[in-house]
Amino acid sequence: MTKRIALATSAELAELHPDDRPLLEALRAEGLDPVVEVWTDPSVDWSAYDAVLLRTVWDYFVRYDEFTEWLAQLDKAEVPLLNSTDQVRWNSDKQYLLELRERGVAIVPSQVAAGACLREVVAGLNGQQIVVKPTVSGNALHTVRGAAGSPELEQALAELPDLVYLVQPFIPEIQSEGEWSLLFFDGEFSHAVVKRPANGDYRVQESYGGQTALTQPPAAVLESARAALEASGPTPVYARVDGVVVNDRFLLMEIELIEPYLFFPQSPAAIQKLAKAVATRL
Repeated sequence: MTKRIALATSAELAELHPDDRPLLEALRAEGLDPVVEVWTDPSVDWSAYDAVLLRTVWDYFVRYDEFTEWLAQLDKAEVPLLNSTDQVRWNSDKQYLLELRERGVAIVPSQVAAGACLREVVAGLNGQQIVVKPTVSGNALHTVRGAAGSPELEQALAELPDLVYLVQPFIPEIQSEGEWSLLFFDGEFSHAVVKRPANGDYRVQESYGGQTALTQPPAAVLESARAALEASGPTPVYARVDGVVVNDRFLLMEIELIEPYLFFPQSPAAIQKLAKAVATRL
């Protein structure tokens, strides 16, 4: 029998992101029956599907409690999630970076600070250019940059909600050289892009004016990204490894195992690669 697979998305992208829509035909070509479902829709019977593929659930971090409850619902119904619910839970909080550091992965230097500790951690970096971001977040939400100890940054910190944060040094190479994203399907490297922020900005997302270019990664960058992915645990169906090269060394910024944009327009063949990886797991 044809296996049915739900492609989970957000209500804001109820028909998927336009760049993801060709994935539906690619999954059909692999003998699957894909259906787009909004993950927050209470009328969906997830047990009617053989698996759920996470795609544009780009609101999970602002509905985090609801999202974790949904993961538990899938577990209870014994519906496989791609990537797995264990991987998604682990990946949903950026504190996983500290775990990877303990496993020998070179990461952008990071400290975790919650509540009143945030001011204490920032005070210890007085004068340094830093970035502060929530450990559960996306699209640069509640992310601030500035000189530690400056009135401007103090004001920005005062306006942040009471969350747990990562405190990191600002990496100027993101502006000068760009940020790498390397895509893997079933552990196999597919393609890579370099993302560069708009002039004067530090955020590489397109919503902030960032630009992206398909680029072949140097061997050392690919090797480092692959090693970081292997350190993260079982081989995921899909993964995006983000990082920046500093002094010829690839520093991991994030491993995206939940809802990463996969840069299909830059590499259309990747659509078939993901479809095949999904079909192989089912």
